[in-house]
Amino acid sequence: MQPAQKDILNLSGKEWKSVPRLSRVIPFGYKVSETDVKILEPDVFQLEALEQAKKHLREGYSYRIVSRWLSDVTGRTISHMGLHKRVEDDRRRGNKAKTLKKWAEVYKDAYQKAKAHEDKLGKSTFDLEDALDPDSPISARN
Repeated sequence: MQPAQKDILNLSGKEWKSVPRLSRVIPFGYKVSETDVKILEPDVFQLEALEQAKKHLREGYSYRIVSRWLSDVTGRTISHMGLHKRVEDDRRRGNKAKTLKKWAEVYKDAYQKAKAHEDKLGKSTFDLEDALDPDSPISARN
């Protein structure tokens, strides 16, 4: 059964954004902007169909079957290996973002504990804003 374009449109509820073009290959779900060739505009229908394809993969369908379904639905071909790469890259990006957010929380908590300890002792070694300022001599970025 072929879903109509309106049936797939924005089922995930995600807000798709433009991305910079980094290579000559246009990733599935994006198209070159008409105003700037260095920007890729999201093709909402393809991206929503890709989200549906990920659900089919989780249900146990093979990459070959799902890539064939995705190509039929969207009209844009994608190989089973291309689909595999796209799904794995999305998963890796999600894991990396989750890890970085967790690290940020841990470092923020550690900073607050160190600050409370310094306040208790009545001395201060550095300020967070100084550490984040690229022109500061104690900046971690230097």
